[in-house]
Amino acid sequence: MHEAKDVALDSLWSGGTAPFATHSKKLGMWLFIVSDTLTFSAVLLAYSYLRLANPNWPRPFHFYPAIVKSTGMTLVLLASSLTMVLGVAAAHRNDRRSTVRWLVATALGGVIFVGLHMTEWVELFHEGYSPWGTPEGIPLFGATFFGTTGLHMLHVSIGVLYLLFMAVGIGRNKFTADDVEVSGLYWHFVDLVWMFVFPMIYLMSIHS
Repeated sequence: MHEAKDVALDSLWSGGTAPFATHSKKLGMWLFIVSDTLTFSAVLLAYSYLRLANPNWPRPFHFYPAIVKSTGMTLVLLASSLTMVLGVAAAHRNDRRSTVRWLVATALGGVIFVGLHMTEWVELFHEGYSPWGTPEGIPLFGATFFGTTGLHMLHVSIGVLYLLFMAVGIGRNKFTADDVEVSGLYWHFVDLVWMFVFPMIYLMSIHS
């Protein structure tokens, strides 16, 4: 009984660097992820409500090239999650050279994703879709589509800069495996959000 009580007392946070038996940086990232999850949830719920409330909701995504391209973007993000896992594993092995390589590869996946996304935006602009209007006369589609995908693309862009910053720091021996793991949490969160955006916005709005 006394041993269990001692263990419970020892596990309490005493103001050090590991509240709730986890590193403070990791706890901070989890708190950020929870708050950002609420943001994306609100945005996606608003999009879903508007789509269901409007029977003439635009369906601008042809199977080719829009769905093919967005599927490719999804595969790129999934591959970048794998390289992120490999980067974290290399960091825990203290293999800094491999860690830098995997972090750069993950950031490259993010750059490819943003590049493909931008080309899709340009095509939609040419077709008359914009954040303030659509050919069908339903401006809310443009506002919610570009707002949602733009917010996600902003997160990916920030993630690319974050990973490159981590790669430079790891190369100079300024960061630890815990720091790499925290950056991995952010990247996996960004990838997970896209797994909701892709079917809800693209697959459910294929041009018939």
